[in-house]
Amino acid sequence: MTPLKTTKAHVASITDLIQLDKDATEPLYAQLYRQLEALILQQELKPGTQLPTETAFSEALGVSKITIKRSYMELRNRKLITSNRKGGTTVLTPGRLDTHMFRLRGFTDEMHELGMKPSTRILEQTITNDRGMASMFGLNSNAPILKLERIRYGDDKPLSHEIAWYNLHHLPELASADLQGSIYQAINQQCKHHLEWCEQTVEAVLSNEVENQAFGFSFAQPCLLIKRRSYSHDSILLEYVEGTFRGDAYAYRVKMKG
Repeated sequence: MTPLKTTKAHVASITDLIQLDKDATEPLYAQLYRQLEALILQQELKPGTQLPTETAFSEALGVSKITIKRSYMELRNRKLITSNRKGGTTVLTPGRLDTHMFRLRGFTDEMHELGMKPSTRILEQTITNDRGMASMFGLNSNAPILKLERIRYGDDKPLSHEIAWYNLHHLPELASADLQGSIYQAINQQCKHHLEWCEQTVEAVLSNEVENQAFGFSFAQPCLLIKRRSYSHDSILLEYVEGTFRGDAYAYRVKMKG
C-alpha cells in the first residue's frame, strides 16, 4: 500500500481523531498513545498510513515534541508503527494482541485498553459443592463455591475459554450478581472484599474440544493456559481461574528489572 503523504489536510484528518485532555491526570503522551493504538487496532488508521512528523503533529495538537516522540516510541514497541531515518512514520498491520502482565486486571479492562469491545457467552454459572476447590480456598468441604465458565470475545472474535471459581464465603454477593459483564467490576462495586494481588502461571497447551468449537479450530491448536490465584489485601484467596487463550491471537509482555 502506498503511504499517504503528510499534507496539512492529512495531518488535520488525523488530528481530528484525537481528543487530548490537558487537565487529566493521565500524561498527554499516554493519552495520545492509547488513542492512536485504538485507531490502528480498529483499522481507522489503516496499514500503510503515513503518520505526521513529530514537528507537524506537535504543532497541530498544541503539545511538545517530547509528547509525540514518547507516544511513537510506545507504538513502535508494540510493532504498530515503523519509522525510517528520514522521519517517516508508517502504520503497520496489527498482529497478535500484545498485552502485558504488569498488574492485576480482568479481561474487560484488558480489551478496553486494547481499544476492543469485550463481550461474554456464559457456558455454566452454578453454585456447587466441590471438595477440592473448597480445600484450595481454605473452606469447609461442603462450602458453596461459584463456578463460572465463559467464552470471552474481543470485537466479537472469540479469544479465550475461561473456567473460574469464586469464594462465596467472602464474596456472597456474587451468588445473585449479574455476571454477564465484568466480574471484577461486580466484585469491586458490590462486594466487601476486593481483589488486590495475584499469583499467575502461563503454560503452553493444546486446545480441547470446547475451545476448538468456540475458536473455530478444525483440530487442536497451540494455546496459552493462564492459571491465576487472586487474593484480597489480607491474603484471602477469592478467585481461582484457568483461562485458555488462543495462541494465534495473543502475545503477553512481562516487564522485569535487573
